[in-house]
Amino acid sequence: MDNYDASLDSIFHALADPTRRAIVQRLGRGPATVTELAQPFAMALPSLMKHVGVLEETGLIRSRKTGRVRTCVLERGKLAPVERWLGEQRAVWQARYGNLDELLARLKGEDDEN
Repeated sequence: MDNYDASLDSIFHALADPTRRAIVQRLGRGPATVTELAQPFAMALPSLMKHVGVLEETGLIRSRKTGRVRTCVLERGKLAPVERWLGEQRAVWQARYGNLDELLARLKGEDDEN
């Protein structure tokens, strides 16, 4: 398959979960401790840590532990494959819409002549 990219697959898998997307969104504003990340969710800390683990496995976030505090940081560069793929898809669809616009304009012109 031409479009196969294991890193892209793992990133989309990680982002398929709304909790993990919310974590990534929060970390987009800056580093946060696991406790801070857990605040908006009604789940136990071990459950949240599983989500953090999935995000770390894909490389989307990294964490460091200082004493008993674990702080997470978004690895923005790891989103590049997703941005690239979405850009390619956007270009394809824009070209298709452009072709459709031209066809509709031509058809409308033919209708106006009749």
